[in-house]
Amino acid sequence: MATSQRVFKHEDSALVLIDYQTEMFDNVRSETPAALIDLNVRLLIKAAQAFGMPVILSTVGVEMGVNHPTRQSIADELPGIQVIDRSSMNAWEDEAFRAAVEKTGRKKLIFGALYTEICLTFPVIEAMADGYDVTFIVDAVGGMSQLAHRTAVDRLTHAGAAPNTAMAMVTELFRDWASPVANDARNLLKAYAADLAALPSN
Repeated sequence: MATSQRVFKHEDSALVLIDYQTEMFDNVRSETPAALIDLNVRLLIKAAQAFGMPVILSTVGVEMGVNHPTRQSIADELPGIQVIDRSSMNAWEDEAFRAAVEKTGRKKLIFGALYTEICLTFPVIEAMADGYDVTFIVDAVGGMSQLAHRTAVDRLTHAGAAPNTAMAMVTELFRDWASPVANDARNLLKAYAADLAALPSN
């Protein structure tokens, strides 16, 4: 199982987003509110696009008529992306999903998903077992209760996945204000700070 402690670089990484759908957002009961999860996911997407990173987007149960598609504010950031819809709660068990990850050629995966305890935990553990180095973004995920979310974070951390936060992840991906992507990063973080300040305080 991969347990690398090295920092992530954008050249080596892919962003994997799972089940950011209406039904999941409506049932988040952990500490990061839905509006902030949404904002942080959009920051990660914008960073991935600015830094030339592959993005994989997956949903569950849309074609079956069980759930709605990806939340519109997030989908709007990924025009034209091929969404991988599944029946399995564990995305890693879906052949199309796993093939999409393999096709990126990246061995470092940045995961976000709803819920923490189900659709994040299962594929992260499986990906690590298959040799991927994985980090997950704790303020871009949420659980159906604080206990469920925290238990999942503990489980993933003990398994070797590295927890991170959205803004820290973006800075980790470029790390140098003299890098070729620094201007993009500066603009992203400036816009993020303004959006963050505009969010309700509770």
